[in-house]
Amino acid sequence: MKTSLIIALPEESEGIKGHSVYISGCGKVNATIATMEALSSGVKKIINFGTAGAISNVTGLVEVTGYVDRDMDVRALGFKLGQTPFEEGIMIGRKGLVVGSGDSFAVEKPEIECDIVDMEAYAIARVCKKYDVEFKCFKYISDNVDENSADDWNENVRKGNQLFQELLYEGKI
Repeated sequence: MKTSLIIALPEESEGIKGHSVYISGCGKVNATIATMEALSSGVKKIINFGTAGAISNVTGLVEVTGYVDRDMDVRALGFKLGQTPFEEGIMIGRKGLVVGSGDSFAVEKPEIECDIVDMEAYAIARVCKKYDVEFKCFKYISDNVDENSADDWNENVRKGNQLFQELLYEGKI
């Protein structure tokens, strides 16, 4: 089965060899573009790896099971927070460890219910669901959602990369 990795930043992918890697850049639009590029190559499985900020008591390298869009807010028209207008539901995947994706670096807890925050996973999950492509997502908790987040991220990005590569090369993904 042809598998591709989608990773936002070069620092998060450093040292990964022997796999098709798409460096998306930050944010949901860039993640969508990279996912579509991967799909056009005939990929049947996509793995997203990156860093995330913790809202709840989550640490280390984790597998994400649910995805919500923390930016989608059309409550003024009667939709629920996180619900795309005229679509059913809010979450892709299942409860367990839920990531709230948004196009901002979160420094405070978002209104939408989630355990961690990132900037890409929801978009990738959405495209994979639409095109019936298997999707797995792993995030390294690099910081807590607070005013010190950026400093923590810079220190922890390499730790997450090493742990992810251990899973990847030991065939545990």
